[in-house]
Amino acid sequence: MQSRLPSPDWAHATTCAPFSVLQGFDEFFADLAPWFERHAGARAHGHLFAPERAEFAGGGASFSDGISDAAARRDYDPGGFLRNLIWAGRGECQCFMFGPADRQEIAWPLAIDRNAHIAVATGAWAVPLFRSGQDVAVLRKRAAELQRIEAAFLDILRAPQVRVRFGPAEFADRIDRLGAFRAQLTRRLQVAGQTPFRIGYGQIADVEVLNGPPAFLGTDTRLDAAPTRLKTQNTGPLSARVENFDEMTRALADPDPCALFDGNLFEPGHGPALRRHVAAPRSPLRFLPVPGGPVAEVEAWLAAPDGLGPEALWRGFTRKTLDDWLRRHPGHRSFSVIGHPQERAHRAFCRHVLPVGPDSFPRLCRALRELYGVPLPEGGPGGPGYDAAAHRAAFLGFLTFLKGQLGGQSALRVDPSWASQSVLPEGMAQSLLPDRIIHAGTLGCDRPSLPQVSGMRPRRCPIRRRSGRFPWPRSMSRT
Repeated sequence: MQSRLPSPDWAHATTCAPFSVLQGFDEFFADLAPWFERHAGARAHGHLFAPERAEFAGGGASFSDGISDAAARRDYDPGGFLRNLIWAGRGECQCFMFGPADRQEIAWPLAIDRNAHIAVATGAWAVPLFRSGQDVAVLRKRAAELQRIEAAFLDILRAPQVRVRFGPAEFADRIDRLGAFRAQLTRRLQVAGQTPFRIGYGQIADVEVLNGPPAFLGTDTRLDAAPTRLKTQNTGPLSARVENFDEMTRALADPDPCALFDGNLFEPGHGPALRRHVAAPRSPLRFLPVPGGPVAEVEAWLAAPDGLGPEALWRGFTRKTLDDWLRRHPGHRSFSVIGHPQERAHRAFCRHVLPVGPDSFPRLCRALRELYGVPLPEGGPGGPGYDAAAHRAAFLGFLTFLKGQLGGQSALRVDPSWASQSVLPEGMAQSLLPDRIIHAGTLGCDRPSLPQVSGMRPRRCPIRRRSGRFPWPRSMSRT
């Protein structure tokens, strides 16, 4: 019969039963293991991977009459030692203590084991150092070492290969507790006549917003520039990090499962953008553009019934001029045009990311190349070697970046050209809601009804329907 040890690359449990790992909690609570054993009904070991010996439950020199506490035998195969320990105690719940002072060879086997439930209290190693009364120089050196070891362990737990298991009941309980705390905090602020200073995730690169709290506190300290160093967060798909992804999707099917914030939880909101509004020269029609859509074609159609060109359209509205236009055009109608998200993203990619010119975003392009590995051409799409395959690879890399950015995994600014089409109308609603929201794919059927509502002769919008392919940049030649 052939047999082998579990492969470290297999995405399964390497031990036979679930167990718990507690890091740092025994530094806050003396005799935590005996207390845990009495009240939780579990077999609670001490530091199994302490440098001197394995601290079994009860303080014995062996466990289950077969596993020795000798450090040399344990360190020869830490993973095998843990598997044997869990197997010897099968049928009962086991847990053990862990910390930066322990042997760290077991860190990676713990991180990839599905049966391991790990809870970490960061910084707990500082408690015994504070109580030791040693010299400051000695404490500083020891603290730096323990902090480095703990940071390395946390990096292992955050590694892309490590998968977590979503617990619906635990998540619901945590959300309930967060909601109760938020309600309590809000009430205390209201009673005290105060208000929280909220900084959205998309505003952490806005130096004026970051200088708001110092100005409120009355200090003279100001930031000259926002931090320029960016860190890529969770670049892979969420399904690769969660074991029970389908169960998590069903549990979070509620549009707002957290019920903690108004509006989109991750993507920053957008204002009404009155200066983007476009009105017909004489007709009571108003176009509320969605950036990234077929704006130029709709503007040409909007000006044609009055016998004028797009340059005659009313633009650059403010709140005052908007109110004046609404009063002068009774029976007015407004509309917006949305499109397929993928085609809209490709249009924004070809206008703002791919070319080099006044409409491009050089800072974003540099971050896409350096941080996200998007293969963008340095000099634009007109260089040698940039063919259809290179264009496809660059666009797919940009889509991967967008998926993470719109999910709140990037500090880069969310441009309206690729912001979610569900968020932009929320900003429009602050000043004027469109009477109709039309899909670009049905423009030939929906658009004539708008002039009919205003008493005008129907005209068909001259927008070319594409045959399932995305438009190529003008500077590229198809091969």
